[in-house]
Amino acid sequence: MLSIENIVVAGNELAIAWADGKESYLDLETLRRACPCASCQGEPDATGRVVKPQVSYNERSFLLGGYQLVGGYALQFHFADEHGTGIYSFSYLRELGASSPGKGES
Repeated sequence: MLSIENIVVAGNELAIAWADGKESYLDLETLRRACPCASCQGEPDATGRVVKPQVSYNERSFLLGGYQLVGGYALQFHFADEHGTGIYSFSYLRELGASSPGKGES
């Protein structure tokens, strides 16, 4: 099971040190645009069809105001535009870090 040793926000980047010794680096804009909440990604209707909503961003959308641990499996980020409903599982964060261009994972 994934667990986090340390998290550091430096400028516009989030660095995560994982308990297995690996590190992930995520650009805050990438993190915000990948928000997994229903307001950002949509949710299935009664027939299972998912309609992705139109999401608009502003300069405050990519500023991280804080975060909190959710159980022992996820983080919830609070952005300066008052968006904070996305729950990012550790495995999702790890995937985002691995697929971030130029940042990634080490």
